[in-house]
Amino acid sequence: MCGRFAMTTDPALLAEQIRAVSEVPATAGDYQANYNVAPTANITTVVSRHTEPGDEPTRRVRLMRWGLVPPWAKAGPDGAPAAKGPQPINARADRVTTSPVFRSAVQHKRCLVPMDGFYEWRAEPATPAGRKTRKTPFYIHRADGATLFMAGLWSVWKNPAGGATPPLLSCTIITTDAVGALADVHDRMPLIVPADDWDSWLDPDAPADGAVAALLTRPPDIGGIELREVSTLVNGVRNNGPELLEAPHPAAAGLF
Repeated sequence: MCGRFAMTTDPALLAEQIRAVSEVPATAGDYQANYNVAPTANITTVVSRHTEPGDEPTRRVRLMRWGLVPPWAKAGPDGAPAAKGPQPINARADRVTTSPVFRSAVQHKRCLVPMDGFYEWRAEPATPAGRKTRKTPFYIHRADGATLFMAGLWSVWKNPAGGATPPLLSCTIITTDAVGALADVHDRMPLIVPADDWDSWLDPDAPADGAVAALLTRPPDIGGIELREVSTLVNGVRNNGPELLEAPHPAAAGLF
């Protein structure tokens, strides 16, 4: 799964790097690097959309709420999506085309979720009887420091009753079976999208077959990915700083 990650690149700078248009409002204020991104946060995403019907779609960088709210979700008393409805932060690659929550989004609302790296926790077997299983956090990222781009789905939710509630953009991160050394930490991992596949994945006119289906089913390429144990500081959502990425001791680092 993917329940926590780090993202420190300003959305405007990211847009320049990947030749996209930034749709992040200037009024959002100075960007704050986030070393401990958690569900419900507004996160940076990349989509491809048409400006006019029939023109070439262009890449756009947008902020979206992490935790997908399907268009058919009911509204609560305050006009926002009802808290009891489905708001998944992850979607299994092998189920997105059949799940009622995701099958509409996977057709024409696919996105990329950029991140510096993500955290995963390994359950340790040696746990004293009567105590909770101890979990060791790991940080997984590219050894060269380049940004990772994960497959995601997005949605637009509008209050069915209308009113002043603005539309809500939300997203989920697609996960797949973990491979290589990552499988020793957790059985799931985010689905990494190589740069050569960005356009075919984002194409709003391409259905969820062909290149899209191939990406959903093939094992991810983890070449150049580094895995290292990090401090349990990351366990607390309020902890947020570069110290979260540091290994507790030099021997914890490894390249695979």
